[in-house]
Amino acid sequence: MFPRVKQVRHLGDYRLELGFTDGVTGELDFRERVVGRGGMFAPLEDVEFFKQVQVDEEAGTLVWPNGVDLCPDVLYSQVTGKPIRFEQEAQSRTSRSKRFRRLEPSGSTAVV
Repeated sequence: MFPRVKQVRHLGDYRLELGFTDGVTGELDFRERVVGRGGMFAPLEDVEFFKQVQVDEEAGTLVWPNGVDLCPDVLYSQVTGKPIRFEQEAQSRTSRSKRFRRLEPSGSTAVV
């Protein structure tokens, strides 16, 4: 799991500066992620609404008043250029293997 978003600062238009819990900071332009997508993203096309972005401290990601939130791992990957895949796949395999094993009364392990 990557570090989480700790702070956000609006730089202008659809550009945000993000600060992460590991000290990494970077700028992202969200224009292509917002403009023309419609649905829940439609209100974000208004720059005044877009500027209302905040950090959800519990989830460690960006949120807007209409409920739009973005995956913090994707944000970190985009800022740093580090791929998500390897870290998440390993974590997912570990999590699945723990979830689907149980101890049998005899002490052996059964996969369910």
